[in-house]
Amino acid sequence: MSTRKKILISLIIILLLLAAGAYGYGVYYFTSHFLPGSMVNGFNCSYMTVEESEKLLDERIGAYVLAVETRNNGQESISAQDAGLSYKSDGSVNQLVKEQQRFRWFLAFNQHQDYEIPSSIQYDEQKEETAVAALKCMQPENSTEPSDAYIAEKDDKFIIIPEVEGAALDPEKTRQVILDAMLTGKVAVNLEESGCYKKPSVYQNDEMLVKNCEQINKLTDVVITYDFDDRTETVDRETIKNWLKKDKKGNYTLDKKQVTAYVRGLSEKYDTVGNSRTFHTYDGQEITVEGGNYGWQIDQEAEVKALTGLIKEGKTQVREPEYAHEGLSRKTNDIGYTYIEISLTAQRMVYYKDGVPTADAQILTGNPNVPNCSTPVGCYSTGEKISGYTVPGEDYPGSVNYWIPFGGGLGINDAPWRTEFGGQIYDFEGTHGCICAPADQVQIIYSAVEKNTPVIIYG
Repeated sequence: MSTRKKILISLIIILLLLAAGAYGYGVYYFTSHFLPGSMVNGFNCSYMTVEESEKLLDERIGAYVLAVETRNNGQESISAQDAGLSYKSDGSVNQLVKEQQRFRWFLAFNQHQDYEIPSSIQYDEQKEETAVAALKCMQPENSTEPSDAYIAEKDDKFIIIPEVEGAALDPEKTRQVILDAMLTGKVAVNLEESGCYKKPSVYQNDEMLVKNCEQINKLTDVVITYDFDDRTETVDRETIKNWLKKDKKGNYTLDKKQVTAYVRGLSEKYDTVGNSRTFHTYDGQEITVEGGNYGWQIDQEAEVKALTGLIKEGKTQVREPEYAHEGLSRKTNDIGYTYIEISLTAQRMVYYKDGVPTADAQILTGNPNVPNCSTPVGCYSTGEKISGYTVPGEDYPGSVNYWIPFGGGLGINDAPWRTEFGGQIYDFEGTHGCICAPADQVQIIYSAVEKNTPVIIYG
């Protein structure tokens, strides 16, 4: 073997021995010292022994101040003295040194290792609580409670009023966040980033809130006008907004009970079937007529369904309600100026067309002396007139040329078999309740009368 080769081998062996020695020394050294880049509770303890590290921690704790960052770039502080902080060795630092990867010490020069040993930091609970409570951000005058976004009416529509973040802190969470920061040596804590502020539960971009606002605007953007001839009733935003409710899924819809109550109110106000009416007779008397089936009656169930459908479909319109029974005139005076007037006492019938008497006849009415044969008083509606009709009833002549029904079974008709009318004939030759009159007068009425024309009968 040449001398040059021997020298090279010797150098390699020497280098290996030196490297092994350096490595071994490093392992030995870092058995009792912290590795490079070791931060304990926020303090740099690189290359320090347990004793040196604990001394540093003890010295630094005395001068420790925590910066407390609040909302809108506010900043306050709590010192170690304020919270009664002190260092007490509990073996945590020694344990950290033992557990560090000393056999890989040569890889640690570029490392940054943070260690937290809160158990070694003691604090005075009463002082700590007092210090946190004394912060300006914790004072009532600086604590505005958050408020949720909500829907409100503005001008002619509904809008979303944004949430208010406020500046109120959660006392327990704030105290715990600050305490954890002090026990781990952090130099600053941001209360907003740490989630210490109370938050609104509903924000303006909340999906359900946005959806609800759209639903309310759609449902209330309708105007339904009820036409009662000389009177009207309007269902608009002001009315509909009070009918809204949320269903089980949180969507706004119409409250059927509220709509039903509204339609019931219309019926109570505008239905006239069976009402008492003041009536001026042909001879100038003012009388009260009660009973009968003439008038207007809203079909409440059908109208609730119709009104609900119109609102949901967004259909603005002027309409008449669905009626179960109709009269001829829809004005406040629903008898109007076209009607048939019958006086039982005078045995007289007058037909008015638009206020003008066009037929006037002596009549024969029901026999008041025979049970169930007297002609009933009241205000009745005419039905569908019939030409050529057989009047029902035993011992009754039957066939008539003109039949104008009213009151459910009764009618006004001619009487081809009779030559006399009026006077007191009805006391002994009266009908079963129908109204008989001369054919020429009945024909006039028959030719002009419409269905639902009022028939006013009085004593």
